[in-house]
Amino acid sequence: MEKMIYETNSPEETRKLGQKIGAAAAPGDVYTLVGDLGVGKTVFTQGIAEGLEITEPICSPTFTIVQVYEEGRMPFYHFDVYRIGDIEEMDEIGYEDYFYGEGLCMIEWANLIEEILPEKRFDVTIEKDLEKGFDYRKITIKEHKAQV
Repeated sequence: MEKMIYETNSPEETRKLGQKIGAAAAPGDVYTLVGDLGVGKTVFTQGIAEGLEITEPICSPTFTIVQVYEEGRMPFYHFDVYRIGDIEEMDEIGYEDYFYGEGLCMIEWANLIEEILPEKRFDVTIEKDLEKGFDYRKITIKEHKAQV
């Protein structure tokens, strides 16, 4: 997969797309997630968790930076770096253990920590287009590979 574009027209469709991604995910996968406030990042992430067979509630870890879920078929590391003040905060929580671990890593607002992101990852962008409807979302998933 180089780049895929999906269009959803409801939160349920956005969640189902996340479920498909979670179901197909492999240990060590890293997904970055960028989109405006209220665009559906958490709904998409909840779908991924469901695809990983995680049943506990998923909410954005806004004040803790990372939330770890271990009950699914692999660990799920859900980051929200929106409130990160300094990249050193990522060192303090041992981000490399998560980024290069055996679970799936989802990093919301990843553009704020661009300099420490793994070269091999999937970049997800969620966008609204009100002309196409209030619930319309364009979800772009682009494979990011190491530069050779």
